[in-house]
Amino acid sequence: MYRQMVDSNDRAAERGMDRQMLDPENRYYGGTIDPSTGVAWVNHTTGTPTDMCFWGAALSNPDSKYYRDEALLERLRLATEFVLRKQHSDGSISPGWTNYHSPPDTAFVVVGYSQLYQLLSQQDWAPLKPVLDNMRLFLERTIPTMLTGGCHTPNHRWVLCAALGFLHEIFGIEEAVQRAEQWLAEGIDITPDGEWTERSNGIYNAVSDIMLIHAARLLDRPELLEPVRRNLRMMVYLVHPAGEIVTDYSGRQDLGSIHDLSSYYLPYAILAKLDEDPIFAGMAAWADSTLTDPGVCSVNALVRLLLEPELQQTEGTTDALPDHYEVMLNEHFARENYVNQMENAGHHGRISYSRMHTDFGAPVARIRDGETSVTVMTEVPPFFALRHGKVRLLAVQLASYFNPGYVPMQHMTRLPRGYQLTGEQKKGYNGPVPTADLPASAASPISPWYLLPHQTRALTHEQTFRVGAEVVQSENGWTIHLTGEEPQDVMMQLSFVFGDEGELSYEDGTVTSDGSVLWKSGKLRYSCGDDWLELDGGEMGHLAATVREAKMPEKCKVVLVNFMTPFDKTIQITLSPSLAKKG
Repeated sequence: MYRQMVDSNDRAAERGMDRQMLDPENRYYGGTIDPSTGVAWVNHTTGTPTDMCFWGAALSNPDSKYYRDEALLERLRLATEFVLRKQHSDGSISPGWTNYHSPPDTAFVVVGYSQLYQLLSQQDWAPLKPVLDNMRLFLERTIPTMLTGGCHTPNHRWVLCAALGFLHEIFGIEEAVQRAEQWLAEGIDITPDGEWTERSNGIYNAVSDIMLIHAARLLDRPELLEPVRRNLRMMVYLVHPAGEIVTDYSGRQDLGSIHDLSSYYLPYAILAKLDEDPIFAGMAAWADSTLTDPGVCSVNALVRLLLEPELQQTEGTTDALPDHYEVMLNEHFARENYVNQMENAGHHGRISYSRMHTDFGAPVARIRDGETSVTVMTEVPPFFALRHGKVRLLAVQLASYFNPGYVPMQHMTRLPRGYQLTGEQKKGYNGPVPTADLPASAASPISPWYLLPHQTRALTHEQTFRVGAEVVQSENGWTIHLTGEEPQDVMMQLSFVFGDEGELSYEDGTVTSDGSVLWKSGKLRYSCGDDWLELDGGEMGHLAATVREAKMPEKCKVVLVNFMTPFDKTIQITLSPSLAKKG
């Protein structure tokens, strides 16, 4: 693993050299150009600090072909000067995508920059001094921002704690520890089964994990490793057979997108070494196999392995990992008890520059049978997703015209061979503002709508819409049974979203203007290579091709089933037998 990482780091270093701006007259002189924007940034992902980590790891490592390469050292020096020029006077950076003068994005850079600085500081090589002086100056300038700056999202708190820990280690400032303790005093946002607030298996779980690992060591708080262990145990059950992470219910931008385990390599490797845990070691091996380079600035794996050489000896095998299981995450988490306390929190359901994440702790079921992998979920548009060999059924989701858009399932309970899900929506009307509550503007020549106290309007004619879904495993696949009654004559649409790589064939259906298939009757098959699944239960109870507010993903194949309330609808999913019977 280590040798492959050294080689991939050298290749990444070369790509960075190709993108470095070497024209002294250019505003980005010394920085590396982000190919997607044509701009050189100071951020922890697409920015110059990431390339600096590749270069610094190569310069420090006798196993690299660029070990103590003076031409590469000069490039690194130019990069440190670019970073200093782009640092704001308050010590912060602006990452480029948003978040200007951003304390949390500065913290991401501090975490990566500090580790690179520590690695370079260990080298007995005098020509490094200008680089080290520039890097130390950048880190020193960030101290005021780190001591006073706020955050947007739950995981940002743990990034700030890690950054403050590194600044304490490098500069010995006790104020950094005190600020970190203020963040930690808010408590840890994780369920007993290991789910973080943002439910972001593809991105922010791993961020929270590695940042708390750093914080535990730097702040002498070993208890911070326990929530990390919980999340890493949970993630064992949230990866499809091909290594694709389950992102179907994420609360962040990884929702429904493809992510692999690469960002989990360091958390699993560090905890596998610390705990001597074969499952963690197996997950570290799986994560390592997905690494195309050591990673972005804040989580560069090779920098960490050079700082902690004992991690280079981590041994694990994916043979230790389960490939047949059925688990229901958050089954016993008292989520409603927490949600019901929101009224007493005083924020009235509003938070600036972020979101409440009230879906935190919603139940999710995961079923794995060899090469078949199923997710049943709540509080998001899809309630079912499936992988079967090369077949990717990315989402099954129910939409309606009642409260136009998707109908999320809110509750899940076990059945003998599956799960019962229920969802409920309410929609009513608002009466006139009581006379006593009318503002003065209501009697003036102009009465703007936004000046009226809408919170005083009485609710009238409220309607309740309830739907149910039973998802049950059958001998050769799955059965989905949907029910709903009142109000009558609500147009419904069930959508099946498949990966674009496969082929659809069907007996009776029409193609809409946007390429979706309105499936009327007969069998419908989706095939990818030798693997396939077949659906039975099409219907065209109305002709609407879309439901308002129910946006379909791009670059996918979409099948639509239209029906009306009341409905008692069954869809049979049959899987190709070569995989259905495996195991």
